[in-house]
Amino acid sequence: MTDANPAEMPERFRGRGRGGNREELQVPEAEFRSYYGRPIIKAPVWKNPDVPLYLFLGGLAGSSSVLAAMARATGRPTLRRAGRLGAAAGAVGGTVFLVHDLHRPRRFLHMLRVFKPTSPLSVGTWILSPFATFAAATAATEVTGWFRRTGDVTGVAAAVVGPALATYTAVLFSNTAVPTWHEAHRHLPILFGSSAAAAGGGFGLVFSSVRDNEPAARLAIAGAATELAIDEKMQRDLGMLADVYCKGRAKTLMRASKTCLVAGALGALVGRRRRWSAALSGLALMAGSALTRFGVFDAGIASANDPAHIVVPQRERIRQRQASTETATTPPDRTFA
Repeated sequence: MTDANPAEMPERFRGRGRGGNREELQVPEAEFRSYYGRPIIKAPVWKNPDVPLYLFLGGLAGSSSVLAAMARATGRPTLRRAGRLGAAAGAVGGTVFLVHDLHRPRRFLHMLRVFKPTSPLSVGTWILSPFATFAAATAATEVTGWFRRTGDVTGVAAAVVGPALATYTAVLFSNTAVPTWHEAHRHLPILFGSSAAAAGGGFGLVFSSVRDNEPAARLAIAGAATELAIDEKMQRDLGMLADVYCKGRAKTLMRASKTCLVAGALGALVGRRRRWSAALSGLALMAGSALTRFGVFDAGIASANDPAHIVVPQRERIRQRQASTETATTPPDRTFA
């Protein structure tokens, strides 16, 4: 019998004849495809940049309301004013982008007809609506000087609702079928909350005096540090699902976000007593927070369009389930010597 022609053999078998010097196996990587080249799941139809901007402005508004209440309690008037106006501006701007994404304003009003605790979107609507009302009323008293005590009460009410506004969108994302979002359900609320803190603290650094900006600087530094840490942990825990953060536009956005957050936190730490340095640091922190929201959004869309993100984890879950079933049903070894 003669040896086969190596040129006619499949690539993975070449070099396996006689002799000691042989090539390693060359098996092509598996390529996951769906029927007719269409995604396995339907990607979210949310608009870009409407939804990422809504995420950013909601986080800015929520953290600014908390910062304003703290400033009111500690006697920092410029920081109180900045926080109240930032909360109102964020709530109004976020509502505008949300309504624009819904195409018709009446859809937003229709969501207020019922309260559905099992729907993050319904709960979010009922969080945004009272917060926007409280924040707008507080800002009005701050600008006009009328009904100051009423403004203090509505300011506290906005601060109570603010943390929920800053983080409920993370629950909304995690409740979808998008693999990268769904599997990060333990990380996204912390990521969005810390990103909101960085944005609110940055806003306070920009628009308050250096005499009053210490709480804003502390909030911004803590938010930026937590955001950087939880982002690193999230991508490590996601495993193969984190590859969408390592390529394409999401990679560029997340890298830019980290750069802005580091620069802004360092500026807030060493330069908050200089007006120009505090303002630049605040702008960098707000930019980093916004870029994070855009990066997470783009990564989710890319994950929904990648068949491997659905197939591989699904097969792994099936394998683990089968292994646990076999372990549970295997009878103990009763063989005696």
